[in-house]
Amino acid sequence: MRLLSYCLLTLLLIGCASRDGGNGVQQDPSRAQESAKIHTELAGMYYERAKYGFALEELAIALKKDSDYAPAYSVRGLVNMALLEDEQAERDFKHSLDLDENSSAAHNNYGWFLCQRGREMESVKQFMAAVKNPLYATPEKAFLNAGLCSKKAGKMSEAEGYLKRALIMQPKMPEALLGMAELSFAKADYAGAKSYFLRFTQGGAELTAANLLLAIRIERKMGDRNSEASYKVQLRKRFPDSRETQLMLSGE
Repeated sequence: MRLLSYCLLTLLLIGCASRDGGNGVQQDPSRAQESAKIHTELAGMYYERAKYGFALEELAIALKKDSDYAPAYSVRGLVNMALLEDEQAERDFKHSLDLDENSSAAHNNYGWFLCQRGREMESVKQFMAAVKNPLYATPEKAFLNAGLCSKKAGKMSEAEGYLKRALIMQPKMPEALLGMAELSFAKADYAGAKSYFLRFTQGGAELTAANLLLAIRIERKMGDRNSEASYKVQLRKRFPDSRETQLMLSGE
């Protein structure tokens, strides 16, 4: 009776645990998945801070808890991508989608990998697969990525369409505003380029050398000498040794 009482108490304490053919205690799937989720989220935080070793450690724990937890493979794909382990990264992305083909996050991550590896048009298919899911919380990110990668591939009309879709959903998205400023300038719509660029600066982002050179070129085409001079002073002062400053000084 004491042994029986002890066993019943143990079962109550461990809650979702159960015996598995004499091989010890196996965790309930729901708890295993929750644990895998927590460790995957920790891995994502480490990834964002470029702590890739720690991220891989957390992902190993996550997959030990639940070897079929699809998001863990997607995040591991990003980590391997950062480490330039491209074959393993692609295997991870594909396996994540094999486990959950409706995961918009996995489609978006895989698409970004393809875009960065020179496979832009393949990447757009992944971004469009991401936005097909009506439950995707941030479809504007997939439209942004589709726009940037189409632009990279030289598909300017398609890029403009995707970026405008992103801005419909998130009018203040800085990356989309900057992308539209660049596209507008490229097709000689200088007033449009200036409008998008001013909206981009209103977001409070610190301007890079490339941003300032674009602004200089826009203002030159618009004939606004005062604004052009102001941007030139900023570029020369903040980035004196940059390639953009040299291009400015050469009049390009």
